Amino acid sequence: MGHSQPGVPSGFVLDGGRGITPQKNDILTTTSAGANVLNERSTDMPRITPTTQRDSQEKLRHILSHAARVFSEKGFEGASIRDLSRSSGVSLSGLYYYFESKQKLLYLIQITAFRSILCSLDERLQGIENPESRLRILIHNHVDYFLRHPVEMKVMAHEEDALDEPYRAESRAIKRRYYQIACQIFDDLQAQRSGRRLNPRVAVLSLFGMMNWVYKWHNPKVDPQAEALGEVIAGIFLNGVADGQIRTRQRPTAIKREQAPARIRAAG
Repeated sequence: MGHSQPGVPSGFVLDGGRGITPQKNDILTTTSAGANVLNERSTDMPRITPTTQRDSQEKLRHILSHAARVFSEKGFEGASIRDLSRSSGVSLSGLYYYFESKQKLLYLIQITAFRSILCSLDERLQGIENPESRLRILIHNHVDYFLRHPVEMKVMAHEEDALDEPYRAESRAIKRRYYQIACQIFDDLQAQRSGRRLNPRVAVLSLFGMMNWVYKWHNPKVDPQAEALGEVIAGIFLNGVADGQIRTRQRPTAIKREQAPARIRAAG
């Protein structure tokens, strides 16, 4: 059997933006209890079929989805494997087969989300040269994913520091790549515009801060959906930050101490 990636269940690989899939030299067999089990494939064993591969992917997505919900409700430290078993309907032994620890579950929630975001972003940016268009695509892509995955978004925002090594290093590496893409787009945008140049780190992290906390207030019944909301955020960022026009704010006129009581009576 090939070497599995760090944190990925034995016999599975992270397949770009498509999530976790069985390795080609593995097959799924079904035990008498009906549980899917991965075994090494000998030379005379049949290849894994699309059906079993699809079923195994769905089971993993099911477990990760419930794990994200439990972590979001109880916090990573407060959640137990037994909580995950009750939520997902997967037995403890079944969970331990796929994931030997909560650390691996948290790692896969985070890494799968960021790989999906990056894979989608890479596809959308193909052939787009204009920096402002590229920035709008990055914003729309980010907001669209996070509105469709609010539970995972909450876990990523609140449990960022809960990962131990080596999972933390790999998670930070993929986040760094995402940040560098955004910084490059912002640098290209500033190069096309006149006005004071802003610190890319401050500007880009401010943008991510604006996008990452949408889940705290977004109400789908009254607030714009992904495309319209992305346009609003892009407009705020481009018109309020990216042109570098920082205006001096006029300070309010101080009220003299002897005038204060009269002002209060007039107001009230």
